[in-house]
Amino acid sequence: MICQSCGKKNAITHIKQIVNGEIQEYYLCADCAAKLGYGGLFSSFSLNFGDLIGSVLGEGNRRAPAVAETRCPCCGCTFADLVRSGRVGCAQCYEVFRERLLPSIQRIHGNTHHVGHVPASASRKAQHSARLEEARKKLAQAIEEENFEEAVTLRDEIRAMEENEQEDGHDEIQS
Repeated sequence: MICQSCGKKNAITHIKQIVNGEIQEYYLCADCAAKLGYGGLFSSFSLNFGDLIGSVLGEGNRRAPAVAETRCPCCGCTFADLVRSGRVGCAQCYEVFRERLLPSIQRIHGNTHHVGHVPASASRKAQHSARLEEARKKLAQAIEEENFEEAVTLRDEIRAMEENEQEDGHDEIQS
């Protein structure tokens, strides 16, 4: 197969990316792979996890024009440092580089916010509270998106859950 970048040499590198749920595949020669930053990622068949994550983080910014680097005021890392190491320097880096990290976090985890999980062994009341909190978040989102039909439905569901919670509280007190 011929390199899809230069169209001259034999392709020896196969790049497969999933972007917004779509699979994109590229076949590149060694020179084009190195120019695009894919050279040496699996040197001697040993995987360097920092390089792998760094390539994911830097993927969208590889062709971006050079700009003055922003530094984290806490640890002093630049975004280029994060890409190179594959690690975030400190907790404040998530805020400083939020806009640049969100697409990569979305690609890696499929979501940009922690959803959480209520263990099966949790009490009935804790499970109910978690469902109620989730419904309240959905209500706020529906209102923000001006989806008032869904907001009315969610409001009614929340009221019903709150009434059930109060009735369950009475049952526990009486028993």
